[in-house]
Amino acid sequence: MWNFLNARFEELLGALLLAVMACISFINVIVRYYTNFSFSSSEELTVNLFVWIVLLGTSRAFREGSNFCMNLLYDAMPRPIRKILYIFSVLCCIAFFAALCWQGSIEVMDEIELDVISESLAIPVWIYTIATPLFSALIIVRILQKVWEDFRTRRY
Repeated sequence: MWNFLNARFEELLGALLLAVMACISFINVIVRYYTNFSFSSSEELTVNLFVWIVLLGTSRAFREGSNFCMNLLYDAMPRPIRKILYIFSVLCCIAFFAALCWQGSIEVMDEIELDVISESLAIPVWIYTIATPLFSALIIVRILQKVWEDFRTRRY
């Protein structure tokens, strides 16, 4: 399991989803150009897959430590204060994604219980929204991996 989490599958899955989105959109544009017909499901798929890609990109950013942060004040502080600020920011990030994971899980359970289906494709909506709790949990794992690496190498 640890090797799987260390693998760069975010890039592979993200690239695959982006290729699927591009193909769907391209086919829809071609069909609309030559006919008066349009695939109503193309928007549903591309919007939901885009959410998946954003969450995968967030996971990758935390894994590599390239997430957006403002370092002006942080860099000006002495090392002991920076350590405290680093821990505080990590705790805030984990709390946010844990809440997102929890609320996403509640949403998925509600959609399963209420048997909600999508408008265009008539498939269960939980298939789309399961990404929120799953990828939020993955983001927490990536945050913890980065924290472990930063404390091991004293790069905080």
